[in-house]
Amino acid sequence: MEGSSNSNSRGFFNTSGVSDRNTERVTARSKPSLSHVDEYVRSVFGSSTRKSFEEDSLGTGDPFVRSLEWGDVSLRQWLDKPERCVDVFECLHVFRQIVEIVNVAHSQGIVVHNVRPSCFVMSSFNHVSFIESASCSDSGSADSLEDDPVSHKKREDAGSYNKILERQVEKLEEEKKQPFPMKHVLAMETSWYTSPEEEFGSPSTCASDVYRLGVLLFELFCPVPSREEKSRTMSSLRHRVLPPQILLKCPKEASFCLWLLHPEPSCRPSMSDLLQSEFMTEPRDNLEEREAAIELRDKIEEQESLLEFLLMIQQRKQESAYRLRDTVSLLSSDIEQVAKRQLVLKQKGSSFSDLSFPEEPSTLLASRKRFRQVIPPEETNDEESLFLESSRLMRNFKMLETVYFLTRRRQLKASAALGKSLTRHSPLSSENGRGSEKSSVSNSAAPKDLSQNDSRQGGWIDPFLEGLCKYLSFSKLRVKADLKQGDLLNSSNLVCSLAFDRDGEFFATAGVNKKIKIFECDSIVNNNRDIHYPVVELASRSKLSSACWNSYIKSQIASSNFEGVVQIWDVSRSQLVTEMKEHKKRVWSIDISSADPTLLASGSDDGTVKLWSINQGASIGTIKTKANVCCVQFPSDSGRSLAFGSADHKVYYYDLRNPKIPLSTMIGHSKTVSYVKFVDSSTLVSSSTDNTLKLWDLSMSASGVNETPLHSFAGHTNLKNFVGLSVSDGYIATGSETNEVFVYHKAFPMPVMSYMFSNTDSTSGLEVDDASQFISSICWRGQSSTLVAANSNGNIKILEMVA
Repeated sequence: MEGSSNSNSRGFFNTSGVSDRNTERVTARSKPSLSHVDEYVRSVFGSSTRKSFEEDSLGTGDPFVRSLEWGDVSLRQWLDKPERCVDVFECLHVFRQIVEIVNVAHSQGIVVHNVRPSCFVMSSFNHVSFIESASCSDSGSADSLEDDPVSHKKREDAGSYNKILERQVEKLEEEKKQPFPMKHVLAMETSWYTSPEEEFGSPSTCASDVYRLGVLLFELFCPVPSREEKSRTMSSLRHRVLPPQILLKCPKEASFCLWLLHPEPSCRPSMSDLLQSEFMTEPRDNLEEREAAIELRDKIEEQESLLEFLLMIQQRKQESAYRLRDTVSLLSSDIEQVAKRQLVLKQKGSSFSDLSFPEEPSTLLASRKRFRQVIPPEETNDEESLFLESSRLMRNFKMLETVYFLTRRRQLKASAALGKSLTRHSPLSSENGRGSEKSSVSNSAAPKDLSQNDSRQGGWIDPFLEGLCKYLSFSKLRVKADLKQGDLLNSSNLVCSLAFDRDGEFFATAGVNKKIKIFECDSIVNNNRDIHYPVVELASRSKLSSACWNSYIKSQIASSNFEGVVQIWDVSRSQLVTEMKEHKKRVWSIDISSADPTLLASGSDDGTVKLWSINQGASIGTIKTKANVCCVQFPSDSGRSLAFGSADHKVYYYDLRNPKIPLSTMIGHSKTVSYVKFVDSSTLVSSSTDNTLKLWDLSMSASGVNETPLHSFAGHTNLKNFVGLSVSDGYIATGSETNEVFVYHKAFPMPVMSYMFSNTDSTSGLEVDDASQFISSICWRGQSSTLVAANSNGNIKILEMVA
């Protein structure tokens, strides 16, 4: 019986007499030897060795004792599952394991009473183990061929534990509302698995266990859907009457089952006959073949998974290769375009080789001059070296690359849309048979169309090259002058607004000190004085939020204050000309139209934008919104349009001839829009307390809503304060809450340069440790490279971009 005992080494063995002895402390160990099986069986079933369970559990622990674990399924529950289908190989695999467990006991002269489904559990992969069950105490455990008082003692001690377990199982099954209540099945199971000789009072023998194996084999191959039918079927089985379906579907199994269920114990097979029967030996090879087939199938599926994974990688890499090929093709085309332009310029330049050229303009070609100064003469024609010398360019190479491809995509998209439009409206696209008549015309026009197409393809070069040159033209901000004020007694020096006049000769400051101060810029730059006094000082009743010069009347300046009043001043006479008091709350921003110098706009916390006639001193129109208006701005070439930013995170662009609905709404910021400025007639930049500036193309707002900015400028910090915004010749200057001035160019989203204000006290001039200081206002001096900036402590500096 070596094969039988080895099979049992895969499972676990237990009886009713041992479950209450620290079951949870006993663990299973894998593949014990046969000697351990013999020792264990004899100790449990009361053989001559009489080894107690207490010694096993408290000592090294018996490797075959096994308690219920999470994931285990009772064989009784598995058999009674309504959805269970009969798998011949699976059922034979389960049956063979139980036969081998019983054979181990019989080989030691022990009769196993509890060969019943409730005494077995199944773990993963249909691994069967023999354990204590809720019903084992009802019929006793395994008995030796001699009556053993020790086993009876163990059964009595196990009763309380089994009753508790039975109650727990009952409660669980009632909750699940299964069609086979466990309490009822356990009560009936004892009757089903009692042999005929035991019913007549004869002692249990090994043949009785064989009878129970027959009943178990029948349950494995004959699932029953309902409790009533189950009772009828099992009652008929007592008389060896099998249902027709098992006789038809499983004749071999039915015949073997009847052999095991023979009413005469002597006519039943012994365990050795059972194990050596064709029924038990023949399916083993089939099962092994099936397991081999399943293993092969699993390996094939694993290979398929690997193949699918590799194919997916290949597909993605091919897609990347296609995109890379298209990118390289685009680059080759652009290189060819630029090379053609360069060749044309060289040909033009060769005719002027003998002429002397004036000195190159510093503002546009400073970067090229700077490169020539650092590159040796023999390498001046090496373009790669020129680029490598610019650490700033290489530092932002990835960003420049991104902008280049973004520019090209937009240009290609626009060209494709234009091509479709021309195709739709072309007379040659009609199929009326007149195409041949116009072939000569179309051929003569081909060179012109080709040149136009070439021009369209190269249309990206000039804007990108201009932006790149301007990006490289300047590298830092230099302080031209510090404005030192003599207002020592006023502690509130926060400057809310800076503004240059029409000619860039004077600039005004306005803020919480309730004063508009006019300074002459050149005087401050050229005269290094201890204190700079304003040429004019205008006093207001309230804190000032904004100031704006009239671009036509040089001496006229407008201001707004925290009380919602808009004022017009005559600087030459230091007088207040007009007050306009129609806003109900603080006015944040004002702007005078450059195209119509009599038109002024104001935005207020009351959610309105008011249009004023300076000559009339009264409002001539109102735009109502649902949120606070923080900034207003006219385009430089028109008084019929207006843009403003709101606390609802949006930028609105209106045609003032139809003020009821916006011409365009720009959505993209996540916080309040604090400033808007026009870069040119079709482009504007907005600033928000979400740490970004956004560049918008008004021509892309045909649908009325624009959710795609051209660029998002990031680098400065702006989360809660108004930090200023100003635009000049494509350069965009803004402040930061890190007390820095940042300058961007409209072509690229990264900063061109920055300058850090020192944290100094405006009155004492001493450095202070104050991280709360921030840039509060900023303004370019016309279209020059000079700007003036102020911070929250009242420090004002005149800065200049330098190479």
